[in-house]
Amino acid sequence: MEVNLSGSVVLVTGGVRGVGAGISRVFLDAGAIVVACARRPGDTPVESNGRGIDFLPCDVRDADSVRGLIDAIVARYGRLDTVVNNAGGAPFALAADASANFHAKIVQLNLLAPLLVSQAANEVMQKQETGGSIVMISSVSGHRPSPGTAAYGAAKAGVDSLVSSLAVEWAPRVRMNSVICGLVNTESSHLHYGDEDGIAAVSRTVPLGRMATPEDIGRTAAFLASPLAAYVTGSQLLVHGGGEKPAFLEASTANI
Repeated sequence: MEVNLSGSVVLVTGGVRGVGAGISRVFLDAGAIVVACARRPGDTPVESNGRGIDFLPCDVRDADSVRGLIDAIVARYGRLDTVVNNAGGAPFALAADASANFHAKIVQLNLLAPLLVSQAANEVMQKQETGGSIVMISSVSGHRPSPGTAAYGAAKAGVDSLVSSLAVEWAPRVRMNSVICGLVNTESSHLHYGDEDGIAAVSRTVPLGRMATPEDIGRTAAFLASPLAAYVTGSQLLVHGGGEKPAFLEASTANI
C-alpha cells in the first residue's frame, strides 16, 4: 500500500525552496521523475537518496513561458503524469494600504497562474491513455479571515472553487484535488513568526503541537497523485494539524 510513482513524470511549480522543495523530495522518494520550475534556481540542490530534480526556469504567470515549460517536459520525457501547483505566496500588506496593482499581482500569482499551468497540463493529459492528476496547494487562508493577506486568502478560496469545477470539466481523464495547508515551518518561517521563541509559541497553538513540515504537505500531494487516490477528485483535503484553537478558549475566565 505504499505510494509508488516510479516512472511517472511530475511537475512541481515553485519546487526548489520551502514547501515546494519538500514536495519535490517526497516525489523523488516515491520514484518519480521530478521537474521543478521557478523563475530562478534554488540556493541549494533539491535531492533525496541520491536523486535530484530536473530544474526548468518558468514564470508561471506568463502564458508563453508556461507553454514552453510543458512542451519542454513532453519533449524530454514523452509524458506528464502529475502537476503540483505549489508556486504562490504573498507579503504582508493591509488591504486598505495596498495598491490595486499589488492586489492584481497577488491574484495573478495565486489563482490565475495555477489555472494557466493546469490548462496547459490538461491538454497533454487528456491525450494520454492513463490521463493525469493535478494537485493544487491551497491554504486555510482561503477558509478563515486572512488579515494582512486578504487578496491571497481570496485567491486561495478561488483555487478551491476552481478545483471543484475542473474536476467535473476534465473528468474522467484528469483528476483535480487541492491540499488546504495550515501553518508550515520552512526556512522562511522567521519572516512570519519571528525568532525561535515565536515559532515555538505559534506551534503550540496547533492542536498537534507543531507546524507541518514541507514533507507533510508533499506526502499528502503524493497520495492524491497516486493510484491509491484513483477515485478521489474534486476533493479539498485539510492538512492543518487540527486547525487553530478558538480564541475564546484563551480569553475565557470560566473554569472549564
